[in-house]
Amino acid sequence: MSGELLRYDWDEALDELRVADPRFDALITRFARERLRPRRDLFHTLSRAIVGQQISVKAAQAIWDRFLGVVKPLCPENVLAADVGQLRSAGLSERKVEYLRHVSEALPDLLGTPWDSLSDADAIERFASLRGVGRWTAEMLLIFHLERPDVLPLGDVGLLRGAALLVGKEGRLDPSEVRTMGEAWRPWRSVATWLLWRSLDPIPVEY
Repeated sequence: MSGELLRYDWDEALDELRVADPRFDALITRFARERLRPRRDLFHTLSRAIVGQQISVKAAQAIWDRFLGVVKPLCPENVLAADVGQLRSAGLSERKVEYLRHVSEALPDLLGTPWDSLSDADAIERFASLRGVGRWTAEMLLIFHLERPDVLPLGDVGLLRGAALLVGKEGRLDPSEVRTMGEAWRPWRSVATWLLWRSLDPIPVEY
């Protein structure tokens, strides 16, 4: 468990989720010693989210580990200085290398953005204006970096699969079904999402 405290009360969120949707009770009990780990380093979270786009948690972790072996320490300057061939050898697609270089150049402007004053919708729009940062990546940044407690990333396959498992179905639910279910999880939909991810993967999701 990370030593950093979240900007909201995780235990309060769990208590309220138990009441709002008792189907979470078993997951909350099972993962009682774990929680979402906040990441205050924007570039780290942004880079990791780009690496993890459209691949499994396990595959993303393997590529991330190799990426860190090429770019060390992780910082925009080292990403920009790295040889493209070396970055590709870590398992990154040509497009993801392009995205990582773009956000490396954009970081100073991002760090100057008054994120705390932006609503979730405005923050997502600001992040998604970057090349390679679509809505899903922006939502990961809200959950793991800005630590917004009520984000429901309906484009996330893990969330849709976890929600199906929660209600005893196979495969994945339709986003519209999860959106409806998620109304009961407000204002803790980020926490609910993390629990559903955790029900699927052998390691906690991190960005």
